[in-house]
Amino acid sequence: MNLFDLWMGTSQGIQGASGAAGAAGIALQLAIIIIKVAVIVGVLMVHVTWATYFERKTIGHMQVRLGPMRVGPHGFLQPIADFIKLFFKEDVIPASADKPVFFVAPVISIFATMSAVAVIPIFSGFEIADINIGLLYILAMSSLSAYGVIMAGWASNSKYSFLGGLRSSAQVISYEVAMGLSLVGVMMMAGSLNLTEIVKAQQKYPLGIFAIPQILGFFVFMVSAFAETNRTPFDLPEAESELVAGYFTEYSGMRFALFYVAEYIGMIGMSLVAITCFLGGWTGPFHIPYVPFAWLLIKLYLMIFLFYWVRATVPRYRYDQLMKLGWKFLIPLALFNIVLTGAVKLLVKA
Repeated sequence: MNLFDLWMGTSQGIQGASGAAGAAGIALQLAIIIIKVAVIVGVLMVHVTWATYFERKTIGHMQVRLGPMRVGPHGFLQPIADFIKLFFKEDVIPASADKPVFFVAPVISIFATMSAVAVIPIFSGFEIADINIGLLYILAMSSLSAYGVIMAGWASNSKYSFLGGLRSSAQVISYEVAMGLSLVGVMMMAGSLNLTEIVKAQQKYPLGIFAIPQILGFFVFMVSAFAETNRTPFDLPEAESELVAGYFTEYSGMRFALFYVAEYIGMIGMSLVAITCFLGGWTGPFHIPYVPFAWLLIKLYLMIFLFYWVRATVPRYRYDQLMKLGWKFLIPLALFNIVLTGAVKLLVKA
């Protein structure tokens, strides 16, 4: 039930019931929503905090070094030290920057990435908003988060930042199309845009996942997810060897931290979408008692590890290679997957 349905339902209930009972019903429903938001945001921020640590340790071991070791046992408290440093660091604002846009850009990025998680079911019946167009909502939020990057690149009044913003805009246009097309096959097989219904529809297929019959769509989605989150090998908007830090070159302190957090929330959000649409969501081969979202966490950690693994092993693409991959390979492959899915459904019905 989304907020609009909740409001309309409770409003109609108030008209037929006493004022006190109606007010109590509204208060209870709002309290449930607030508790869900607090739980999901809290768990998400804990994961974001230590995702940075495990990324540095994972890549360190892959490169035959130790990674963070000084703050806490094996450097486990390093994220807290990083937060304290960023919190007290001076917030430098370029004199020639467009200040209102400069201020709002990181807020848009983190708001959009966090909002996308609101419709993802953690387990059956537990999501902030159960809406019938959940997939479209996620695609809209992922597109909106790119506006923060583009605005930051323009408002900084820096050539490096501006080039990073231009790259991000072209990258989003290219790979957002491929990502949307890769999910069409999932919609066709599930017959719904509701994420809970998509998870339930996967139980009819081998291993309870869409990733096997939709292997082409899954491949296109994962490649597009790397590009959407600006992760290696598609981190062209922030290529350190060319653009210093790209779109957030002029950001410091907590404004830089907001962009940093938004990137990791986006990575976790895309992993959750992949798990929900292709890997069976919270379901698994056998039931794990007392922890209804255990399979979701296991799949999430494996997906996050995949992001780390790719960063440690795959070199960055050139910009022309990035564009060619999106327009000449991924989009045609996604279109072929749609045609193939439709043909198979017709044959099955016949």
